[in-house]
Amino acid sequence: MIEALRTQDSGETAITPIATTPPAATPAAAPAAAPGEPSLDLSMLDLAAVEDAVRRAAADEIMPRFRQLAAEDIVEKNGPHDLVTVADRLAEEHLTASLTALLPGSRVVGEEAVHADPRVLEALHGDDPVWIVDPVDGTRQFVHGDPGFCTLVALAHRGEVLASWTYAPALGLMAVARRGAGARLNGVPLQAGSPSAGAILDVATSHYDFTDDEQKRVLATLETGGIAPRPCGSAGLEYLHIARGEIDATAFSWENAWDHAAGLLLVHEAGGASGTVAGQPFRIEGGNALPFTAARDAETARRILGLLAAAN
Repeated sequence: MIEALRTQDSGETAITPIATTPPAATPAAAPAAAPGEPSLDLSMLDLAAVEDAVRRAAADEIMPRFRQLAAEDIVEKNGPHDLVTVADRLAEEHLTASLTALLPGSRVVGEEAVHADPRVLEALHGDDPVWIVDPVDGTRQFVHGDPGFCTLVALAHRGEVLASWTYAPALGLMAVARRGAGARLNGVPLQAGSPSAGAILDVATSHYDFTDDEQKRVLATLETGGIAPRPCGSAGLEYLHIARGEIDATAFSWENAWDHAAGLLLVHEAGGASGTVAGQPFRIEGGNALPFTAARDAETARRILGLLAAAN
């Protein structure tokens, strides 16, 4: 069921890289092929300048509004739990301008741009490099003055996520991952490690405010011995928690690329694993079998996916 999980030659467990090929017709997927060479030469790009751009967007548009929002600065998108603020919109505009200037010919798939025009998502299927942007991941936390929010940026090309930046400005955390080159938090290498033998697994799941009855039923299979599920906060920060070895896994039932692209690469480069219930790697273009998991190691991912698949 989760044969797509693989182990690197170094012995570290890693996710299968995001692929553009469609999933197999049956859940008994064959082992995934080894990753090919990156489709975009990152030597063309000043990665430090990207980090600076992320920091500037947060400093200019997000942090001055943290705990300073007026009622008219907050709008519901699809319900009372799905919020957008003036900080989200302005930070995405800031990043769109700065990131495309750093990589001419690139395009941006941002959460707020997609909300305004779903056709923006078509860029994920094209040949141009794509910046995937969530300007404020954890908007609900941001609105309530909770520092547990972050800005997520990932660079992808032809379905491969090549680099990512996870920045929590209120917490002073900047995590950077580069495909095949590891992950760092504030300049220090990250290693997810493995849970201790017999330890209860701490698993962040899709928040019940954002799940339907069927999704709740499937996620409820994690309410069993040896697992302690809890609703997630900012998805980006949950991925960072895995990369730091602070929690053991996630189980998510939605697939927006801006929520997951940066974090999945971060977990992969910290030695972690991921997979969907169909035994396929998560695809940023969508069409994934859900739920899916990211975990500190392959064994933990297998355990979570086994429970989730049993509900189908």
